Amino acid sequence: MKPACAACRRLVDRLLRKNQGRVNPRMLSRNLVFALFCLILLFGQAAVAACPSLSNLIEKGSYVVADQNGTIISGCNLDTPFIPASIIKLSTALAGFSVLGPDYRFTTFFYLDDQENLYIKGTGDPLLVSEEIERIFIALRARGITRINGIFVDPSLFALEHQVPGREDSANPYDAPVGPVVVNFNSVPVKVSGKRTIISSEPQTPTLPLMREVAKNYLPGTYRINICAGSCNPERRMARYTTELFRALQHRAGIAGNGPEGIRRVPESARLVYEHKNSRDLQYLTRAFLKYSSNFISNLVFLSCGAQRFGYPATWDKARRAVREVLVRQLGEKTAAAIHQVEGAGLSRENRVTARAMLDLLEVFRPHADLLRKRMGVLTKSGSMKGIYNYAGYLRDGRTYVIMLNQQQNTRRAILARLKKRRYPVTGEVQR
Repeated sequence: MKPACAACRRLVDRLLRKNQGRVNPRMLSRNLVFALFCLILLFGQAAVAACPSLSNLIEKGSYVVADQNGTIISGCNLDTPFIPASIIKLSTALAGFSVLGPDYRFTTFFYLDDQENLYIKGTGDPLLVSEEIERIFIALRARGITRINGIFVDPSLFALEHQVPGREDSANPYDAPVGPVVVNFNSVPVKVSGKRTIISSEPQTPTLPLMREVAKNYLPGTYRINICAGSCNPERRMARYTTELFRALQHRAGIAGNGPEGIRRVPESARLVYEHKNSRDLQYLTRAFLKYSSNFISNLVFLSCGAQRFGYPATWDKARRAVREVLVRQLGEKTAAAIHQVEGAGLSRENRVTARAMLDLLEVFRPHADLLRKRMGVLTKSGSMKGIYNYAGYLRDGRTYVIMLNQQQNTRRAILARLKKRRYPVTGEVQR
């Protein structure tokens, strides 16, 4: 202990010593300011004393390391809940494999009525991209469909109480809304020329009226823009993007017809003409949303877990219940209680998890560790928001580790560098 701190502690002990019965008024008056300063200093030291070997790196946070058998060998603040950001995607991935299965493929249903109007009814396929839609039109032509008039989206398989918790109205693709029928991640790929001409920046995606509207105020450059940047009605905007893209690719595929577009339930008289299962399975999707930390994909997987477990339409409440069931079954009630997850991506600051619970989650997730990308040579899922800097993963010798920082200074790389070098417990820093 530093001399000044030792003096503080002696003074506080003198002021509060029980066998005095009461504090001497003269001594209290003379030392009040100094005593209060000492109390603040002591409590401040206690806050960082839990991580003495990393006190210069952890101001508000926790870390933990466990050996290959899951035994904790070093850590601090293990049971303090922190905002996880994107490391909560590991929970979503685990639930997806348990509820849906790694071979699960999202399905989209296509109906045709007697006026040759097409109805699209989806289950939230996050990879309904231009290339996949081209495959759909090949399949429709193979079924004898040579004309499509109206194109409508039927949103009835989702009944969301609200959009993604924590989502903002920014232009960033990670803030794109979710729904039952969504195309190209609900973001438009555009290129703005020096003369302010707006075209699609992808050869597989035609230039659409929505692109010109969304990017009209952008400077020259190449962008991917959230279709609901600013404020919009997400359901209507998603349906517009879907129907515009389907119409353009319909014509590219050589299928004739034009007509109204929008939102409309499938009429009872319409017939199911095609049931499309995406060419990519959940194993591929999970690798993608973990590697690239896709909020869009992970939240649609999250919602699908609830719908698969409790029936459509998909809701946030069903998703939370389904994921919690998986966590209780695989981690136990106590550990599951330490994971508070309100959505599947980590966007919400209402999510909470402890380092100990995340460590237990990593142990169960170990068979899928190869789905993570490497950071500093270590298989890691990162989680970042303003004031949130987290890592969770597997060190090269098989140890699991978690770093959770809810502080302004991002020191997680420096902490990870130290943890990689450690081979033995740090005395006095293991919490059981």
